[in-house]
Amino acid sequence: MKPSQTPPEPDFLLNGAWIYKGFLGPDAQAGLVRSLREVVALAPLFTPVTPGGKPMSVQMTSAGRFGWVSDRRGYRYAKHHPAGNRWPRIPQAVLDVWAAVSGTKRAPECCLVNFYRDDARMGLHQDRDEADFSEPVVSISLGDDALFRIGGTERGGKTVSHW
Repeated sequence: MKPSQTPPEPDFLLNGAWIYKGFLGPDAQAGLVRSLREVVALAPLFTPVTPGGKPMSVQMTSAGRFGWVSDRRGYRYAKHHPAGNRWPRIPQAVLDVWAAVSGTKRAPECCLVNFYRDDARMGLHQDRDEADFSEPVVSISLGDDALFRIGGTERGGKTVSHW
């Protein structure tokens, strides 16, 4: 989808998160995967470590002005990949999705790319490392089916799940 097109209607609202099922068709998904593989070629996937020293089960990298990293020094945004190089540009296909669904004219500064193998998991967490909480978080999920559990803005509040 190009930014000049009419924004899509979300399929439903889940605990404050707009869900767009099937937003990208198979060809668009394949193109997005190709562009993200180019990101990975420039900024290889790495296994982050929690501040307590435990390796996460997910592998990740980033694109954009900043990338998200986690190590014994904590969770944060950084200008460089753990190997020392700058993060590559955010792919245009990602920027097109952002423009279509984010509701903001401001461009994203980071595109976090998570890769989940069959045994990888992401626990319930809140994105709290951003400098401006008024800006949206747009998540694009490709690949296998997954159970998504979405909580509210308060820790310990009610969660809602969607398969």
